[in-house]
Amino acid sequence: MGHADFRVGGKIFATLGHPDGHSGMVKLQPEQQEAVVRAEPAVFSPVEGGWGRRGATSVRLQAATRRTLAPALVLAYRNVAPPRLAAAVVAGKRES
Repeated sequence: MGHADFRVGGKIFATLGHPDGHSGMVKLQPEQQEAVVRAEPAVFSPVEGGWGRRGATSVRLQAATRRTLAPALVLAYRNVAPPRLAAAVVAGKRES
């Protein structure tokens, strides 16, 4: 679709460059989206329309830092990963 996406188990959990080169998206649950938008409104906002109501969350890349983005990426990964892989990722670190 013309932009980079990140997948686990064949499912997209994040994208870069959509809708423009300054943005990304993380696939959150609606309650997770509400929490990250409330905590970091300069970084996160709901995607417009139905996808956004289902948790697709826009990321303003220039405003994001590792501290703000890493937890959202972990949530998005765990939301779509097979249970065995989701359980292996805790707070941005892979368990050994």
